Amino acid sequence: MELKPIKTKKIYEEIISQIKNLIHDGTLKPGDKLMSEREIAEQLHVGRPAVREALRALEALGIVEIRQGGGTFVKEISNQSLAEMLALSVMTHKYTSSELMEFRKILEVEAAGLAALRRSEEDLAKMKAVLKKMAEDLSAEDLGEQADWQFHNLVAEAAHNSLLLRFMDSIADTRSKLLQSSREELYQIPGMPQLLLKDHQAIFEAISKGSEQEARQAMLKHVARVEKSIFERSQ
Repeated sequence: MELKPIKTKKIYEEIISQIKNLIHDGTLKPGDKLMSEREIAEQLHVGRPAVREALRALEALGIVEIRQGGGTFVKEISNQSLAEMLALSVMTHKYTSSELMEFRKILEVEAAGLAALRRSEEDLAKMKAVLKKMAEDLSAEDLGEQADWQFHNLVAEAAHNSLLLRFMDSIADTRSKLLQSSREELYQIPGMPQLLLKDHQAIFEAISKGSEQEARQAMLKHVARVEKSIFERSQ
């Protein structure tokens, strides 16, 4: 196993990146034992605290297992740890709002299509309740923004794909923080909250009747509207 000297201020993140790369390219396989903290620190020319922090982060993500007195071992990559690795990428890199919206489009359009095919009566009941809350919020002159997030999460749940749901859950907080200001501005546009409610109702109707194509089209139309509005507000 060969590691490269660190040349960045974010030392522990670079250590994580190098170990992940060794796993991805097959140099390190499930069950393999990593070098000791001291050996990694010496090879990377960094301090042991940075190595320790990186290994703890990797353990928290489910990528490695630290055995007391036994060393650190590569674990089998589960749906959960894979999703959390992707979430870590979102948290540690600076992506533009445009990139996040494009990524959201890929995930949510597919989630809507799968939801139309797989949704249960319980899924539909939950979505219907959130749409009712959204409409009530608008009537009370509340923007209904929280219900908006909840609806999209319920669509992801209704897709019944554990990897998709795990990933969307993992990045939810980061996505919310990065797009929060843009979404707040979006909801301030006159008439926009009402349009978004209609979008959500159309998505629900397509999912409810089990039309995969209509669900995908309705979600695509909705995400495109949001993307266009946010882009125009940023000009």
